[in-house]
Amino acid sequence: MPRGLNVDTIGPVDVAVVVFEGNRINGDVAPALWELQKNGTVRILDLSFVRKDDDGSVAVVEGADAEVADDFGSIADAQFDLFSDEDLHAVAEELPPASSALVVAWENSWAARLSTAVRASHGDLRLLERIPRAVVVEAVAALGDD
Repeated sequence: MPRGLNVDTIGPVDVAVVVFEGNRINGDVAPALWELQKNGTVRILDLSFVRKDDDGSVAVVEGADAEVADDFGSIADAQFDLFSDEDLHAVAEELPPASSALVVAWENSWAARLSTAVRASHGDLRLLERIPRAVVVEAVAALGDD
């Protein structure tokens, strides 16, 4: 087990794939990720980028690589290298040509204490579902229709 990961106290872990038009990787999301990690909301476990060119060729860029280190280096230094090359190439296969994606795994640190308490009380989480943003927007808009 990687140092710093304890299965008895780790919070829920999410993996997100954020696709961007164009295959230029930029650091626009780095400040938000850094802030979430700094304030303890999440702990970034792994962070990589995949890029697909017009001709279908694929490149994998790790968060600590020189190309993105200025923006993501402070986030990437705490990684546990959870994504395999196969994982990242599978993500890249799904990308449209001339696009890129951020692939990030984070521990929901904010929920670690609750998760530990649930397990200690022999509880078992049976359902956890993320509601898509479009559904939330529609529901909020419907509230105003009354």
